[in-house]
Amino acid sequence: MKHNFGAGPCILPQEVFHQAADAVLDFNGLSILEVSHRHKDFVAVMDEAIDLVKKALHVPEGYSVAYLQGGASLGFTIAALNMMRDTKKAGYMNTGTWASGAIKEAKKVGIDVNVFASSEDKKFSYIPKDYSIPSDADYIHFTSNNTIYGTQFHAFPSTHLPLVCDMSSDIFSKEINVADFDLIYAGAQKNLGPAGATLYIVKDEVLGKSTSPFMPTYLDLKQHVEKESMLNTPPVFSVYVAMLNLRNLMANGGVKAMEAKNNAKATMLYTEIDKNPLFNGSVAPEDRSKMNVTFTLNDEAHQAAFDLLWKSADIVGLPGHRSTGGYRASMYNALPLESVQVLVEVMREFTRKNG
Repeated sequence: MKHNFGAGPCILPQEVFHQAADAVLDFNGLSILEVSHRHKDFVAVMDEAIDLVKKALHVPEGYSVAYLQGGASLGFTIAALNMMRDTKKAGYMNTGTWASGAIKEAKKVGIDVNVFASSEDKKFSYIPKDYSIPSDADYIHFTSNNTIYGTQFHAFPSTHLPLVCDMSSDIFSKEINVADFDLIYAGAQKNLGPAGATLYIVKDEVLGKSTSPFMPTYLDLKQHVEKESMLNTPPVFSVYVAMLNLRNLMANGGVKAMEAKNNAKATMLYTEIDKNPLFNGSVAPEDRSKMNVTFTLNDEAHQAAFDLLWKSADIVGLPGHRSTGGYRASMYNALPLESVQVLVEVMREFTRKNG
């Protein structure tokens, strides 16, 4: 068994892999890869995939769910265009690479961006807390989990302004109150399904209210909601696997049960990092991500020996992002606790040999 700590596209439940593989060969007499997105059998898939999001996250009335393409990277632009109002100003929190990307794209479409909170001064190793949210903005934007640096919001910003969040790497990992947000968007390839689909959860009352003079049809969320995610050919396979994965999530206790499992995994690994003299955590302890655990060796001279040990234990995907170095253990929903136990034992064995 491989223990996949890769940051994404990431691990999914084995049951989902098998079901998806079967559908590639025979979905309804045709492969899921060739079935028409207009066929009633796939329309039923899309309807269920949307309904399961609403059930899993307890999405209240007055919100719509849509599946688009383009990843969160296109979501940066879609969010800015759809949330632009009279002031054409927005407040952004800069907590990492993807938050920085969202800021860059918002500026490109004419948003006057106020970066009112940032952790760039300490290489994005913490979540800002001492900040004032601007009062004259059309919306506030933040990124809930930072996959590269390994930080996560454990309490969301509180504001009377419309709140927008990129939840790509921790959606479905913990319970949230969707009613706190006007727009949530998330790439599928962490906790939802394979790369290709992007999830949007949008408050209905914000649709069609943009003041942007530039609004291509595909970037208008109102168009996608009205066409029930069928404005153009959707990412059929990605949506189908997302549906299977959401079924699996709901059958195993839903988001509440998954949050408990994720807490247990994070506690196990961070406990070992903190007590093991050969390793250091990379970010502020109070802001540690439960999805992406970043850490380093105290002595880089030991890197070759440690790498050999974890690779021999069938662990994959452990090196940190190329921009940060060190190590990153991504522990998305489908990663079993047993895999974390294997990594912890490797760290202990390494210390017994080199401590």
